[in-house]
Amino acid sequence: MPIFNDTKVAFADKSDAQLRKAYWMFKMIEQPALTSLGTSVLNFTVHNNFPFVTGIVKSTLFEQFCGGETREESMKVVKQLFKRGVGSIFDYSIEGKEDEETFDAVCKEIKDIIRFSVGNPAIPFIVFKPTAFGRIDLYEAVGKGAELTSSQKEEWERVVRRFDEVCSLCHENDKKVMVDAEETWMQDAADQLCEEMMEKYNQEKPIVWNTIQMYRTGRLEYMEAHLQRAREKNYFIGYKIVRGAYMEKERARAAEKGYADPIQPTKEASDKNYNAGIDFVMNHLDKVSAFFGTHNEISSELVMDKMKSKSLENGNPHVYFGQLYGMSDNITFYLSDKGYNVAKYLPYGPVKDVVPYLTRRARENTSVAGQTGRELGLIKKELDRRKK
Repeated sequence: MPIFNDTKVAFADKSDAQLRKAYWMFKMIEQPALTSLGTSVLNFTVHNNFPFVTGIVKSTLFEQFCGGETREESMKVVKQLFKRGVGSIFDYSIEGKEDEETFDAVCKEIKDIIRFSVGNPAIPFIVFKPTAFGRIDLYEAVGKGAELTSSQKEEWERVVRRFDEVCSLCHENDKKVMVDAEETWMQDAADQLCEEMMEKYNQEKPIVWNTIQMYRTGRLEYMEAHLQRAREKNYFIGYKIVRGAYMEKERARAAEKGYADPIQPTKEASDKNYNAGIDFVMNHLDKVSAFFGTHNEISSELVMDKMKSKSLENGNPHVYFGQLYGMSDNITFYLSDKGYNVAKYLPYGPVKDVVPYLTRRARENTSVAGQTGRELGLIKKELDRRKK
């Protein structure tokens, strides 16, 4: 879309060298076979402590998609973004660990982020993944209503306690917290936990926000039913509306286990469902607030048009936009330039621990049609502009 094509605005903070490095990296990601091989090798070498590989990762993928190894190191990026009206959402991107010690450590880290961000408008949201606080198999069992053993019940109580400690601390300090969505087979339990936290902490305004993946079937129906429950219990809803990031895994598991594919049949159907989610939110702003996490120009412009048709100010507190750090700067900085609420997801953590996130991000870029090509086109356009 033409309004998002101003590369001078999009890359105002990037040097020529930074743009050339980003171009080279997206060019590598553009090749599916190379990405598949590279991510496998990368996970192996970093896991086995090849120090030179860690250094290469930090100066390429990590630098593009992460703020730093610590919150303090990441503050340089936070301050730079906020100078241009863009918030940052610290995302402690440790994935793939399933022990109680790690769950407690991540919970402590999230609470430290909350305290770190109090009084700082540059950090408008806190975020965590449900599986950062508990095992995915446990969520699945709870969601299915399975009979839990005594030890599983105690384990689930610890998951609930971690959720509650984080949401309570956010409520106490007036910080909004988003709970990320993950695989469909664990989401029912996560949805239920989010609703319990909303009922408890969203009595006056949306503190707790759940994530709705619109590439899934049945999500619009879920939101409609949830709104009815929220009206009955008199609390506010916060949603992060996204398309989704587990499509290939979801389809493969559905085929393997013989149940209905939970993903929309086509990209067009996902887009249509996402836009229906926009309509739902914009028609219920008395009770629902939304963070539209999208790298799609058409969806972003649709939200803007809906706001205009309802005579809402660009900075309306019920509507946020968001993109991942290192991507879609053409959308992010156009929105901030026009006074909309917009924030970047800013992953951070030790390089070795963040590699699973980085490799997943690389694979997702490869699988989303047109995503990497668009980034390459915008970078090339800006480099050409600067030569003139």
